[in-house]
Amino acid sequence: MRIRPFALERYFAQHEFEVQHSLCSSDCESLAVSDVLALEPGVRAQFDRLQLSYTESPGNPSLRREICGLYRTIAPEQVLVHTGAEEAIFLFMHAVLAAGDHVIVHWPCYQSLQEVARSIGCDVSPWQACEDAGWSLDVGDLERSIRPRTKAIIINTPHNPTGYHMSLDMLQGVCRFAQANGLLLFSDEVYRESEYQPQDRLPGACDLGDFAISLGVLSKTYGLAGLRTGWIATRNAEVYAAIARLKDYTTICNSAPSEFLAEIALRHRDQLAKRNVGIIMRNLDLLDPFFEQWSDRLAWQRPQAGPVAFPQLLGEEVVSFCSALAKTESVLLLPGTVFDDQENHFRIGFGREDLPEALARLDRFLRRSASEHVQRVEE
Repeated sequence: MRIRPFALERYFAQHEFEVQHSLCSSDCESLAVSDVLALEPGVRAQFDRLQLSYTESPGNPSLRREICGLYRTIAPEQVLVHTGAEEAIFLFMHAVLAAGDHVIVHWPCYQSLQEVARSIGCDVSPWQACEDAGWSLDVGDLERSIRPRTKAIIINTPHNPTGYHMSLDMLQGVCRFAQANGLLLFSDEVYRESEYQPQDRLPGACDLGDFAISLGVLSKTYGLAGLRTGWIATRNAEVYAAIARLKDYTTICNSAPSEFLAEIALRHRDQLAKRNVGIIMRNLDLLDPFFEQWSDRLAWQRPQAGPVAFPQLLGEEVVSFCSALAKTESVLLLPGTVFDDQENHFRIGFGREDLPEALARLDRFLRRSASEHVQRVEE
């Protein structure tokens, strides 16, 4: 298999642990193991007695039952637990795609949502979001993109990196198109339950038909990235079985301690999501006036859901800007180039408690660079 380096992950590998503040993280505020165990009296003793043996390849049955609580029509045997979301993306594409197939991918996107298909030998068409329309999508573009060998549509909502969130009408339109054309729909829902208003929450795509596969993970909304617990949910038995067979060649089964903690967390997911959405909303109250203040240098599209957005830097080159910010203020932003974006955007993340300090440092950096620009002009 030949595959391009994962630009986002390579960027993080170089910078993430060298700075004091990551102002571009896609996950929400984390918890300690003790915080998770404190959610239920008596579980600490159970955790201490946990056997570190192999686990069931599809995931612990009781964990899969808890995951089913996210959906309306899914049974435990229709949930397949993975090590994070990345493994699930990789295995789905290798299970259902072949060289010469064509896929349509919501763009901009997390690189693996398109790059794994390309590495298999698939043709990839971007379903391009329109920034001027709040990063929205046009279902008509799907009709214009379809080909005889189109196999799947890949969507992500709430969306990384833009913060766009589909309406129910939009999702239903995508589902109708997939059904009418015999396509699979892979729905990346890792930011589900981080909507700012509960009424905006969409059903899992897997509940809307057996053509759909929903992707979930504990990393984002719930702040439990270190558990490395993700899953797919689908009523498509053929797709499920194909992915399960391939998992025998990757992780085989999941971490017993992670599954134990994940099950506890999912029983209290409403509490965890409420906590992190509260952090997001408090941080947005700081970001809105910040971007208004710097509107001559930063163009802000307020996100609709989730802990990330994709502002545009005006008047200077974004990679150099991000590099200088990291070097002088120890604050990390993610240049849009890691998403193959050439329009000078950057990803900002606001699901963590340290945003006020990071934002103050970004403000200081902008003020200093503005002052230096004035001095150069005067000279």
